[in-house]
Amino acid sequence: MKMQRVMSLAVLSVVLMAGTACAGNSVPSKPLYERLGGKGAITAVVETFVGNVGGDKRINGYFASTDLVKLKAHLVNQICQASGGPCTYTGRTMKQTHDGMGVSDAAFGALVEDLVAALDHHKVGKAEKDELLSVLGPMKSDIVEKK
Repeated sequence: MKMQRVMSLAVLSVVLMAGTACAGNSVPSKPLYERLGGKGAITAVVETFVGNVGGDKRINGYFASTDLVKLKAHLVNQICQASGGPCTYTGRTMKQTHDGMGVSDAAFGALVEDLVAALDHHKVGKAEKDELLSVLGPMKSDIVEKK
């Protein structure tokens, strides 16, 4: 259960940026999944992202007892599916996963920073980054708990 919560926290980092990001007006010729580089590239970004989170003292406590192998697999599948790839995310919904966790905007923002750093590290293009963030953006309301 904790692993799924943490996995979803990782995805929630993608979501915060979606509020300020917007995809370009032109229609790309290839699906986002392909423009991201496919499953291999998504896996590389997830590896870097989870490493970033592990080193982030603001939020790494959420990951203290997480099965990182399962976490990474869930994240890869979730991003792959969200970007139009052939994967299927089989984890719980974001609302189920984060219910009662008390995820704040600050924690969410820290995860966003860690994800964006991973995307930048792997030189994901602005248009692809913005599109991915906007696809995942609607999850934020199911993750952050308002006081």
